[in-house]
Amino acid sequence: MFNFDFYNPTRILFGKNRLEGIDKYVPADAAVLITYGGGSARKSGLIDKVKTVLGNRKVYEFGGIEPNPRYETLVKAVEIVRSENIDFILAVGGGSVIDGTKFITLASYYKGDSRDLLKFGFMPIPLEVVSKVVPFGTVLTLPATGSEMNSGAVISYEHGKFPVMCELAFPKFSILDPTLTFTLPKIQVANGVIDAFVHTTEQYLTYPVDAKVQDRMAEGILQTLIEIGETTVAESENHEARANLVWSATLALNGLIGAGVPQDWTTHMIGHELTALLGIDHGQTLAIVLPSLLEVRREQKRAKLLQYAERVWHIKSGRDEEKVDLAIQKTREFFESLGVKTRLSQYGVGADKIPVIVEQLKAHGMTTLSETQDLTLDISQKILEGSL
Repeated sequence: MFNFDFYNPTRILFGKNRLEGIDKYVPADAAVLITYGGGSARKSGLIDKVKTVLGNRKVYEFGGIEPNPRYETLVKAVEIVRSENIDFILAVGGGSVIDGTKFITLASYYKGDSRDLLKFGFMPIPLEVVSKVVPFGTVLTLPATGSEMNSGAVISYEHGKFPVMCELAFPKFSILDPTLTFTLPKIQVANGVIDAFVHTTEQYLTYPVDAKVQDRMAEGILQTLIEIGETTVAESENHEARANLVWSATLALNGLIGAGVPQDWTTHMIGHELTALLGIDHGQTLAIVLPSLLEVRREQKRAKLLQYAERVWHIKSGRDEEKVDLAIQKTREFFESLGVKTRLSQYGVGADKIPVIVEQLKAHGMTTLSETQDLTLDISQKILEGSL
């Protein structure tokens, strides 16, 4: 196991009827900005419930944060924070709203061009660059990204998607009420299951470093998602299934299973380009890329793929190659069981688009990916070809 630092200050309020916690953890004299997405939080009455709990605090709203939140939208919210002297931000929504809110909090006190904050990639923004932020909390409505309990975000700008990370971007608290997710469309639930699943595999399916606790936790998350995936997509108000999805998605990316282990975010990096260029949902891009990546990188990931086959899929018999084959096959079948297509061709994308995608990876510096930084553009092209 590698050396690691672990820090996570986010308070979690989990379960039914937890909105009252807002009153306890938002300062009584705060001017509050509520951020949200396309309007479902308002139509469902959730925004009104949040405002009721906020009571006599001065409340402002900023809606319209889109999926894959755009820089151009977020800077408008930054202007409101500055002009109205906002003391606290409350993000009501899923990962995109929370990611966008993280950027707003970081940019609001930044003196320079806020586009500078997009330049750090996977390196945390140093505290000498951003030393003060507007604190924020979240009310989660879509379990998927884990953004409700981590300090990272992904922001869209022009034709790219940019990771933004900073120690000051942890939510102060997050309310995880599974009942707030009951009205989600089935495809969004399925995408969320896949996002949580792939977050886990990207910290698990690398190479062994004898991190027994992290491995067992990752395997538990994967097994849970497999057990409840179809049920929580089909039965929107099955509280127990949805509660397990919500908590699995949070644990998949709150830092615990990634502490002290190698990580491979290739699936996400390629997936981001598919979303940016082709408009395919984020979760769907992961379902397209991961099975092909595991096939192309089966030798580099051999030991962990065998562990995955035996511990997660309970494949005990057969030769090693057969176990790996079946584990990859079962991964694809699991995604498809959720109603998600796993081939580029099923989205109308042909081989002619692959050079364009590879060129975008090159333009965004994604030329040495994987847990060993040896995944070149040529290998990315093979993964995309295998995804057809």
